Amino acid sequence: MPKNLFQRMIFAFITVVITVHCYVFYSLYVINGSTFMQLTGETTVIGAINAMGGVSVFGTPVPIWAVILIEFALAYTLECVMGSPCSFKLVSRVFKPGSINPVLFETAIITATVGLMCPAMSLLAAIMYYPYSVSTFSIWTLLANWLKLICFNLPFAFFSQLLFIQPFVRTVFKAIFCRRPDKAAATPDGGATTSDETTARDDASAEREAAATDECAVISDETIAKR
Repeated sequence: MPKNLFQRMIFAFITVVITVHCYVFYSLYVINGSTFMQLTGETTVIGAINAMGGVSVFGTPVPIWAVILIEFALAYTLECVMGSPCSFKLVSRVFKPGSINPVLFETAIITATVGLMCPAMSLLAAIMYYPYSVSTFSIWTLLANWLKLICFNLPFAFFSQLLFIQPFVRTVFKAIFCRRPDKAAATPDGGATTSDETTARDDASAEREAAATDECAVISDETIAKR
């Protein structure tokens, strides 16, 4: 798990990069793919999106890569500002991190994060990706679309984060930040010492040799003086 602000930002970055690509695919292909093909008469989803000129954002068609960048900017900001810190505080009110199994504690954090992020991102999607006009805009239509998106996204968000995304992100994070101890160096008595211990012993030996040399030099000087 992240131990400082920098590691938390890297952890959130990896999570959001994977999550945004999964959600864009889920939204365009699984939820709206058949609708796009029916409207354009195309046989593929990507062909239908290209025929429409892109994905509608505030009524303006934009390419898929722009959708990914917009989603990433919004999701990363929300994850750093709200999702990660608030989920940890909520779970810590119920469970003490040191008195519960780490797997259960991480599962509780994932559940709390999904519960916060899914409604927030669904609300932003309901505002951006539906071409409301000023003359026909209705707050009830917005709320209805928001509720529909939550119903679509919440099951996918929970199971994908719990079973795939978070285990993968934690594996990548551990590979980047977890430091393995130095390999042990074998000793004549069959034991093992680390590289730091070996260096310390070498320094001590060098100091003893230097002291012995100085002592011999002093004795030689005294002998010469007596003569």
